[in-house]
Amino acid sequence: MATGAIDRQAKFSIGQVVRHRIHPFRGVVFDVDPEFANSEEWWQAIPEENRPRKDQPFYHLLAENETSYYHAYVSEQNLVVDDSGPVEHPQVGELFGDLEGDRYRLASIQTH
Repeated sequence: MATGAIDRQAKFSIGQVVRHRIHPFRGVVFDVDPEFANSEEWWQAIPEENRPRKDQPFYHLLAENETSYYHAYVSEQNLVVDDSGPVEHPQVGELFGDLEGDRYRLASIQTH
């Protein structure tokens, strides 16, 4: 086992609808990194008092707020489950099928 390896499961899964604990946005998880995998520049841009630990899962979200749609990269410590309904991000339909509770089903892949 490598030194510093993380032996834990991600709390949220692909397709799950979540919201940020502090900032006013929500989204659908479309990928999970077992620990921080973005640039050092991105991490350093976060104010030190709000900077999350790197040794936790980080989630890629199809995110939305009141004015826009975007991709977000968020630490596990800053997310909570959101069961307030569908996410309107335009890419949700490309990756996912129906919303069931707080989770979207993965879209079935068509093969020819």
